Amino acid sequence: MEELVIRPTMKFVKLGYLVVGGLFLAALVLQSRWKDQPKNLPPWLIPAVFAALLLWPASRHLRQRFTVMTMVGDKLRYETGMLSKSTRTIQLSKVQDVTVRQTLAQRMGSVGDLSIETAGESSRLTFPNIDAPQAIADRIIDASHRIGVKGIVDGEETKR
Repeated sequence: MEELVIRPTMKFVKLGYLVVGGLFLAALVLQSRWKDQPKNLPPWLIPAVFAALLLWPASRHLRQRFTVMTMVGDKLRYETGMLSKSTRTIQLSKVQDVTVRQTLAQRMGSVGDLSIETAGESSRLTFPNIDAPQAIADRIIDASHRIGVKGIVDGEETKR
């Protein structure tokens, strides 16, 4: 079975960079045309405030870069974290339900949240903002079904 690597979408991060960049440029233009600037207001303050807004999409960008789900063989591995890392490995044969949820904004961008439910106490894993979530959900269900059927067939063959 080929390896499937799934990452959160960059669409909303790029939109965030675009919005903050536009606001930053607008602030620079307004400041250059502002004739009666208050004397106690430093000229760098307004652009600095908008430059600080870049931290919002940058933090989402970093979070996106360090979150990955990989499906290989009969396992689904979900890793998240930059300095400290958390990894959850799920046997595909244990997958009971795969749910796709999409808000209106996500539907407009062909993005959605993928929830995987397994047998066990920490049964739900939600992977937010992935591209083509229904196609990925179908691939996970198909792989889970193939592995589950193969396990039953192999189990019956070993009993004979």
